[in-house]
Amino acid sequence: MAEAHAAVAFSFTVTPDGVDVNLNHEALHAVWESGVLSWKKRIGKLKNNFRNGVFPASPISWLFAVTLVLGLKLGGWDPSWGLIGMLHMHTPIINSYSFSVGQYLSTLLLGTLLWIVVINLIKYCLKLLLTYHGWMYEMHGKLSLKTKLWLLSIRMFGGRKPMLNSYQAALPKLPVPSLHDTMTRYLTSIQPLMEEEKYKRMEKLATEFESGLGKKLQRYLILKSWWATNYVSDWWEQYVYLAGRSPIMINSNYYGVDALLVKSTSHQASRAANLICMMLQYRREVDREELDPIVLNKTVPLCSAQYERQFNTTRIPGIETDTLVHHKDSNHIAVYHKGRYFKVYIRHKRRLLKPAEIETMLQRIIDDESAPAEGEEHLAALTAVERVPWAKARKQYFSKGKNRASLDAIEKAAFVVALDDEEQDYDPEDPTSLDRYGRSMLHGKGYDRWFDKSFTLVVTKNGRVGFNAEHSWADAPIMAELWEVVTEDDRSLLGYREDGRCNGTVETPPPNPIRLEWDFPKQCLDLIESSCLTARQLCEDVDLHIMMHTAYGKGFIKTCKVSPDAYIQIALQLAYYRSAGKFCLTYESSMTRLFREGRTETVRSCTNDTVAFVKAMEAKADNAELIRLMRQAAATHQNLYRDAMTGKGIDRHLFCLYVVSKYVGQDSPFLAEVLSEPWRLSTSQTPHQQTDKLDLNKYPDRICGGGGFGPVADDGYGVSYIIAGENTFFFHISCKKSCKTTDAHRFGQLITQSLADMRTMFENK
Repeated sequence: MAEAHAAVAFSFTVTPDGVDVNLNHEALHAVWESGVLSWKKRIGKLKNNFRNGVFPASPISWLFAVTLVLGLKLGGWDPSWGLIGMLHMHTPIINSYSFSVGQYLSTLLLGTLLWIVVINLIKYCLKLLLTYHGWMYEMHGKLSLKTKLWLLSIRMFGGRKPMLNSYQAALPKLPVPSLHDTMTRYLTSIQPLMEEEKYKRMEKLATEFESGLGKKLQRYLILKSWWATNYVSDWWEQYVYLAGRSPIMINSNYYGVDALLVKSTSHQASRAANLICMMLQYRREVDREELDPIVLNKTVPLCSAQYERQFNTTRIPGIETDTLVHHKDSNHIAVYHKGRYFKVYIRHKRRLLKPAEIETMLQRIIDDESAPAEGEEHLAALTAVERVPWAKARKQYFSKGKNRASLDAIEKAAFVVALDDEEQDYDPEDPTSLDRYGRSMLHGKGYDRWFDKSFTLVVTKNGRVGFNAEHSWADAPIMAELWEVVTEDDRSLLGYREDGRCNGTVETPPPNPIRLEWDFPKQCLDLIESSCLTARQLCEDVDLHIMMHTAYGKGFIKTCKVSPDAYIQIALQLAYYRSAGKFCLTYESSMTRLFREGRTETVRSCTNDTVAFVKAMEAKADNAELIRLMRQAAATHQNLYRDAMTGKGIDRHLFCLYVVSKYVGQDSPFLAEVLSEPWRLSTSQTPHQQTDKLDLNKYPDRICGGGGFGPVADDGYGVSYIIAGENTFFFHISCKKSCKTTDAHRFGQLITQSLADMRTMFENK
């Protein structure tokens, strides 16, 4: 389609007449521009690091501090009680100056030192303040005097106009829970799930562990918490994600879909261009730290560490463990269309390309009718299946030549864009339309998403969009925020012409897309095809159902004086009990970003109180009793969620104790059994309206459809839900077709019925 750029900036040949030097001015100019951009980024990074280092103070406060000390000194009063004179006498270089000059320099040095001390005191005070979490357990509108004073103090010490990473140094460390508390909470969590005899056995194992090996492992863990920034996150990333050898497609990666009730354009290239442009602008804001940090209740900051690897990041397969490789920058994206890969530059003449220019390049790819190279179409199936064969193939067949260069173009891209040749949409008359949409984003055809990439932007033939994201680099709220920003700015900021094309004009002809070249030997082609077959089998085993619930939403739930999340979790327990005739260990994801480098914790949603409500519901108890039990179950769930957010969860603690036991070479029957328990109901709430971009009061039809993930257990369900506005829920329900006891559509019907029964319960009180 297009020639590649020159590989070198100059060449020379030796002739009888001398040396003939041939300079490629275009390549030299590109090298110059790349260097200028690199230095600009370095300088910008240094400036940001300095601003973050002095936060919550501002750089201008240094001038105030120095001027104050100097003014007092010139006014005849020594604020240092003789320290300025000592600095003049004993500080190298300064002591070589005259008395007057030395006094000025010493005063300047003292003012700077005092400024640094005050900044660190303020930062330490802010960190101490952020360790208080009592506010989370208090009812809205009924704050204690202690919490009110705390809020006032936070606002005093919290600084103004923070950058993305300004609060990082002030965030507290995740505390290690006491061993006794974790054992107590664990036993409470399994009590409703076990018969008395089995529970007594687990109680004995827990007691023996707490009084024996557990004490030793706890000491090591506390030691790690003193040394490491976060005692969980590095091990969680390494052992839960990167060390896994099973396929990451379906099992680990997750997906998101479009805002389903509005449609911006039906032109594939136009929609893709706008979203690519907005994603690149978002990347620039992250790099420059111009993105506002997420702050709860306009007061409490969340950790921003996960944003760093959102772009220019790829998971590289290894024999024993994978690695995450993040590049500081990338000047291109990788595009997949009809079995062919292209390298598409996103900068030209020292600026990011505009939507109309990106649209032109993408349209060239769409209009190109060339056939894929042998093996190219199904190549990404290698990223979809087991990690070890892919790691061996990558080393054997992609270490040099065309394959190495082309693989680099994909792995070093800012992100991957898949231009699908099929249409997806939401059709209210066809309930299966959303199911097909979700399957397309979760796994596609098994070979048309680069599952190792931090994320793949998927644009369907009719302009619908979604994404598939790799999980190890960050958790879903980070992608959800990006998605919320770019899909909203796509409509409100960029928009489209009347004919559906991108606004703006092509100022200068953009670079041509570069077709990637491949040369696969027979053995590699065989591996690609066998991987494609395996990936297709994995895809065919997924039962995915996306359900839009519009009978009521959080608006009604709030009138019941119950947490919407707790309400839905209880409805899921009721639905599961009606489906299976029993209760199961339930996983709900909660974030721990109140702490530095925090990621997630588990809320064990199946509690004694929830079980009591479900059984009373099935026994058709009177409404007053049902509502009392319901509110008690919801309150218990809320407290568990708060405990998880504030570092008092149990599952990450148990996981880290297990890791330590492996390091010291001492196995624990208790830990082995705990960590082998299957999560037959794995749930997660997709965050909505994390930014002020989306105004659902003004544009209620712009609710996002959310996203989902595959089932965690072979005989269980994965359920993701999004509370979209006041009157709508979306549920993404997944399970395996090969399991005879699960059915995503039947479970969706049971959720609908449970929500209806719970509404009737409150309406008839």
